[in-house]
Amino acid sequence: MRAAIITLSDKGAKGEREDTSGPALSSWLSRNGVQTARTVVIPDDFELIVSTLSEWSDSDIAELILTTGGTGVSPRDVTPEATMQVADRLIPGIGELMRSKSLEKTVMASLSRAVGAIRNQTLIINLPGNPKGAVENLEAVWHVIGHAVEKIRGDQSDCAGRFDIRS
Repeated sequence: MRAAIITLSDKGAKGEREDTSGPALSSWLSRNGVQTARTVVIPDDFELIVSTLSEWSDSDIAELILTTGGTGVSPRDVTPEATMQVADRLIPGIGELMRSKSLEKTVMASLSRAVGAIRNQTLIINLPGNPKGAVENLEAVWHVIGHAVEKIRGDQSDCAGRFDIRS
């Protein structure tokens, strides 16, 4: 699997803050057998997020695009809206699972507006901007990502019972 990472940070894009979330995610992905095909740090600008997500999804640079940052409630936190703008379909369970797992650690997880979405044949997942939170949220949904990517890419195999956590 190939992944791409978009870090959303006004200060990071200006060179006023070092991006630590993107490298933390890339390192985690590498340890889990996933190549990071592209990374970028851009400001929390709705139109720029939309154009980057669209371009990367439409050019098929990766099966998985992770965004980090811009999922909170600040006025400049527009990553979920930009993701929904480009989405062909939403996957509500991804955001729900990340929030559920994060609530075990902090009540502030209830303020996360992160979403999971599909554009063309690319899975897009919004993660928090904090490196620890970004990795923890990715870990929370990692067990479904491979299957999701396979299905998004057209896998027709039957999956009934393959992933039942009750057995």
